Amino acid sequence: MNTQIAVLGAGAWGTAIAKVIAEKEKDVLIWSFETEVRDDINNNRRNSRYLPGVELPEKIKATSNIEEAADEKQFLIYAVPSLFLLDTLKKTLSVNSIREGKTIIAVITKGFLPTENGPRLILETMEDYLPGFFRQSLVYISGPSHAEEVSRGKVTGLIAASENPKNSIRFRDLIRGPQLLVYSSLDVRGVQAAAAAKNVIAIAFGLLDAMKTIGKMDMFGDGTESLLLAAGLNEIQILGKALGATHTETFTSISGIGDLDVTCRSIYGRNRRFGREIIEKNILKPYKNIDDLLSRIGEIGYLPEGVAAAKYVHILAEKHKLKMPVSIGLCRLLNREINPQEYCETLLADWVK
Repeated sequence: MNTQIAVLGAGAWGTAIAKVIAEKEKDVLIWSFETEVRDDINNNRRNSRYLPGVELPEKIKATSNIEEAADEKQFLIYAVPSLFLLDTLKKTLSVNSIREGKTIIAVITKGFLPTENGPRLILETMEDYLPGFFRQSLVYISGPSHAEEVSRGKVTGLIAASENPKNSIRFRDLIRGPQLLVYSSLDVRGVQAAAAAKNVIAIAFGLLDAMKTIGKMDMFGDGTESLLLAAGLNEIQILGKALGATHTETFTSISGIGDLDVTCRSIYGRNRRFGREIIEKNILKPYKNIDDLLSRIGEIGYLPEGVAAAKYVHILAEKHKLKMPVSIGLCRLLNREINPQEYCETLLADWVK
């Protein structure tokens, strides 16, 4: 398959983006770490594990050879979870088209990356590993989206952010379609911060929603959830500014409030689900602390990226001396320092000050 487009990561979101591109009659090669997912895509035109019920175009092919997937591509999209992004990147550094700077790279992963200097934004961390050609030219794609909806043609909006406007426009044109609206932005740091931190708020939202539903906090209602949403957006903006966001409107656009709202309220949201299951299933009980939870995250059965993000947001908030009670309190909860009742009571006490 001689294609110029590859997606590294055959999870739900990577598969959905590959499907959108393939529906424009473009060949797409998708890399899957799991051979059973690769074979399902190639033999059955499906990704039953991560995107069940969706038929994939013939234009999509899958491989488990990451160098084959990455080399000689004009467009390369990294779509693996943040926990595995650096390892995936390192495996592609030796391919010719990347060593020579011939590939345009985008990332659709949300989260922070751990480094020796603490958690950092994804693109700046990747730039430290990639050849100098790629500095200030990577593209970050984010927005209020769920793979389950995008793959079924539901109208969705995304932001393609880059310090290189031409690359932003190139990826915008590559993935947009009649139902997938894509807009350009120069605020790479703000869009990344919003994309990562909103998963933390979504866990808190799911937890509060479950507490309200089962009657543990009778004073909580729909208005309380909107209060949490507004407080969460404020924290995202505070963090984004500390990390170098350049445009205030980033947080009032689809990459800010739009992404936060859908992540908190959608039935597809894994982080909202995890928050609910803290209450409904006592899902934290087997884990000693947040590090234990992260080391055994595969036991959950799905990946709530807000768990890692909560740890990193807490570190960043302390580093920059930021007041972020929703996020910091959630990290303390995941670290088994406080229980859900104490978390909600602490939030309420902070709000009435």
